[in-house]
Amino acid sequence: MISPALTAALDRWLEHERALNGAARNTITAYQRDLLGFLAFMQSHHGESQGLGAITRLSVTDMRAWMAHERGRGLSARSLARALSAVKAFYRWLSDREGFEATAVLSTRAPRFNARLPRPLDEAAAARVLDTVELQAREPWVAARDVAVVTLLWGCGLRISEALALTGADVPLPETLRVTGKGGRQRLVPVLPAARAAVADYLKLCPHPMAPDLPLFRGVRGGALGPRPIQKVMEAVRLQLGLPATATPHALRHSFATHLLNAGGDLRAIQELLGHASLSTTQTYTAVDAARLMEVYDRAHPRA
Repeated sequence: MISPALTAALDRWLEHERALNGAARNTITAYQRDLLGFLAFMQSHHGESQGLGAITRLSVTDMRAWMAHERGRGLSARSLARALSAVKAFYRWLSDREGFEATAVLSTRAPRFNARLPRPLDEAAAARVLDTVELQAREPWVAARDVAVVTLLWGCGLRISEALALTGADVPLPETLRVTGKGGRQRLVPVLPAARAAVADYLKLCPHPMAPDLPLFRGVRGGALGPRPIQKVMEAVRLQLGLPATATPHALRHSFATHLLNAGGDLRAIQELLGHASLSTTQTYTAVDAARLMEVYDRAHPRA
C-alpha cells in the first residue's frame, strides 16, 4: 500500500506538471499510471508499504529488477523508456524538495529502441484519400463531416483532437484560426479556402443544431464526435487505396508538414504551425534528411 504521504507527493508533482509545465491531460494520465505501476512494483519487491522514506533508499539493483519485471510482462522498450522518464522526472522533483540523493534512479539508462519515424503520404496519395473519404458514408452529412475533418488534418496540420475540439464559435472558419494544442499552447494556423469550404459544406448538411457552445463536429446521435469514426474511415480508405497501415489520421498531419517543407517552407515556421515546443520534433515529423536540412540552412543563414 502506498502511504498517504507518498500519494500526496505524487499528486503535488502531477499538479506541478499540469500547472507549471503545461502537461496535457493525457500526459498527466500516463505519468500517473507509470508512477503507480512503479511504486506498486517496489512495494511488492520489498514486501513493505512504500512511504517517502522507503523510496528514497532505492538502489541500482532495485531499478534493474523493476525494468526486468516490466520487460518480462511484455512491455516494449519504447514504453519502458517512457515510464522510466516519468519516474526520473518525479524523483528529480521529489529529491529537490526532500533533500535526498536520487542518483540510483536518475543514472538508470533507458533501453534502446529504434525510433518509429512517421511516414507521411505523398501529395497524390493525400489527395486520393480526400476523394475516397467522401465515398465511405451513406448519409451525405456524415460524408461531408468526415471530409471536413480530414481536410483540416492535412490542409491545416491539426491534431485530430484539435479539429474535434472546434465549436460553433469557430465558424464560419476565419482565414487564420487560433488553436489550443498540447500543454495549452496556442498558435495561429492559416486556414486554406478548401478547408473553409469543406466545413461550410458540412454545416449546410448537418441535421443537428449549431451554437457557439456546442461542438462543431457531431456524431450521428448529435453528441460530440470522437476520434474513432475518423480512424475507421481512414482504415477503410487505406484498404481501398492499398496504402500502408501507417496511413492514419495523424499521418495527414505529418504529410502537411512534409509537403510544406518540400515546397520550400522554413522549419521554424512549420514548427509554429504544428505547435511543437521543440524543433527536433518538427524535424522528425517532416522526415527531414541531412541534405534537406543543409539546404534550408544554406538558404537561411546570413553567412551563407
